Amino acid sequence: MKTKLITCLLLTTLSLQINVSAQPSLSAGIDKLIASTPDFSGVILIADKGQPIYEKAFGYKRFETKSPLTTGSIFELASVSKQFTAMTILMLKQAGKLDYDDRIDKYISGLPYPGITIRHLLNHTSGLPDYQDVMDKHWDKSRVANNADNIAYLIKYHPAKLFEPGGKYTYSNTGYMLLASIAERASGQDFINFCQTRIFNPLGMTHTDIRTKEAKLKLPDVAWGHIYVPEKKRYVQADSFPEFNYAIWLGDRKGPGRISSTVEDLLKWDRALYSDKLVSQQTLRDAFTPAKLNDGSLSPYGFGWELAQSPKLGRIVQHDGDNPGYKTQIVRYIDADKTIIVLCNNAHEKKADIIKAIQALMEK
Repeated sequence: MKTKLITCLLLTTLSLQINVSAQPSLSAGIDKLIASTPDFSGVILIADKGQPIYEKAFGYKRFETKSPLTTGSIFELASVSKQFTAMTILMLKQAGKLDYDDRIDKYISGLPYPGITIRHLLNHTSGLPDYQDVMDKHWDKSRVANNADNIAYLIKYHPAKLFEPGGKYTYSNTGYMLLASIAERASGQDFINFCQTRIFNPLGMTHTDIRTKEAKLKLPDVAWGHIYVPEKKRYVQADSFPEFNYAIWLGDRKGPGRISSTVEDLLKWDRALYSDKLVSQQTLRDAFTPAKLNDGSLSPYGFGWELAQSPKLGRIVQHDGDNPGYKTQIVRYIDADKTIIVLCNNAHEKKADIIKAIQALMEK
C-alpha cells in the first residue's frame, strides 16, 4: 500500500512538472506568434482539461479611442453560434419533442422545398437556397427582418433549390435560420428565451446573450468589429460601412448567428459538453457524427460542428465564425480535452494562420 502511494505521488508530481514545463513554452510561442502578427486585435484562451493555461487580450475594443480589450470583452460569435442552435435541437430530441428525420413541413408550412428533414438542416445537406440573397433582392431595407419574414420571402419568391436533399454538403445559413424557428414551434418557447433559460443561465454564462445593437451599446466591455481601410490606413468600425447593413436589416434573425459572448463563457460551454448538464453524452454523440450523403459517402460536419482528426491528439470538433469586423473560432480536442478559443474583432487576415500555429504548438 505504501509503495503504491509513493508511486502515485511520484507520477502525480511528474505529471505536474511536465504540465508546468510545457506551459511556458506554449505561452512564449503564442506571445511570439502575436508579436509577429501586426495589428491583431482579440482575445486568446487555451485550456487543458478545463484549466486556462493561456489567456490574454490584444488590441482595442474601439480603435478610434484606443480603449484596450480585456479578457472579459464581449464579441459577436458569428457562426460559432450554430453549435448553440444545434444544441436546442438536441435538447428537444432528447425530450421527445421532435425527431431528426422529421420533415420540416411538420413545423413550417408552405415552404416549396419538399423532402427536407431536420437532419438535413443540421448537417448542411438540405440544398436550400440562400435566404439572405432573397432578402437582399426583395426586402424593404428600412425595416428589420425576422425569421417569419425570411420564411415568407422564401415562400413568395421560391428561388430554386441547389440540389436534392442529402445530395452533398453545402454550408447553409438558411438551414440554421429554419432550425431556430423549428425549435420555437417544437418547444412553444421563443428561441432567444430558450437559449437564455435552458443553456446560458444554467451554465453560468452570464456575459452571453442574443443581443440587439442597442443592448450592446449599454454594455461597457463590448469588442466592436473593425475593418481595415487601406485608403485611410486605419481600422474603421464595421457598422459604418453601408455594404454591411445586412447585419442591421436582418437584425432580428435567429439561428445562424447573433450570439455574443466571452472566451471565459465559451470555456464554461466547453466544460458542459463533457457532462450531462444539457443533454446526455449519448445524445451529444449525434452532434459529433459525420453526415452520410445519399451516395453513402461521409461529410466532415455533424450537427453544428466541423469534424477533424489530429494524428497526435485524436478527435477535433470545431467551428469558426465570420461577421463584419469579426473572425472567431473554437477548437476542441475532445479526446485529449484541450481547447482553443480565439475571438478577433478586426477580422484579421491572419486569424486562420494564428489558429494553425497554435494547434502546431499544442500538438508538439
